[in-house]
Amino acid sequence: MRASSVVLLPHAPSSVAVARKRLSSELAESGVYEAVVDDASVIVSELISNALRHARPLPSGQVRVCWICHGDVLELEVSDGGAMTEPRRGPGTLSSLGGRGLGIVEALSEGWGVRHEDGATTVWAVLRAPRSNEMNGIASATGEHAVMPDLSAFPDLFDEPSTSDFCDDTRNGVPTTRAYPA
Repeated sequence: MRASSVVLLPHAPSSVAVARKRLSSELAESGVYEAVVDDASVIVSELISNALRHARPLPSGQVRVCWICHGDVLELEVSDGGAMTEPRRGPGTLSSLGGRGLGIVEALSEGWGVRHEDGATTVWAVLRAPRSNEMNGIASATGEHAVMPDLSAFPDLFDEPSTSDFCDDTRNGVPTTRAYPA
């Protein structure tokens, strides 16, 4: 089963909860383990929050949120109208009030990066998303018996993403920069 969506949301704080709820329900329905659903929800929340705080909306006045499962790999994207600075992980000191968002994304994902195209800036993250066999009564969705996939089966995972069917072919021919892992 394949879980994917493209959602256009207002450039407003309420969009964080809307995206998180829709992502969580779609991933859970497709059999993704609860722990992975939780991590993906945090990542999407952080990426949308950063887009709202630091960037302009897309020309439509919205932000675009995309996700797709390819086997046991989940790709998440948030696109906005860009900002004066490039998205990067901040120092996130103990006394700072912010600056931890992309550090959290880095910690929860297998990798993340930024690409620019057609007046939009897209921050993306990739994480492992094993699915339960709950439908067959074999394992629960809490991840108790989860077997993490061997990512060597995805040789291009840590190269420049080039999935042609992700978010309406937005990656074709667009240079992507890697932020993590180095």
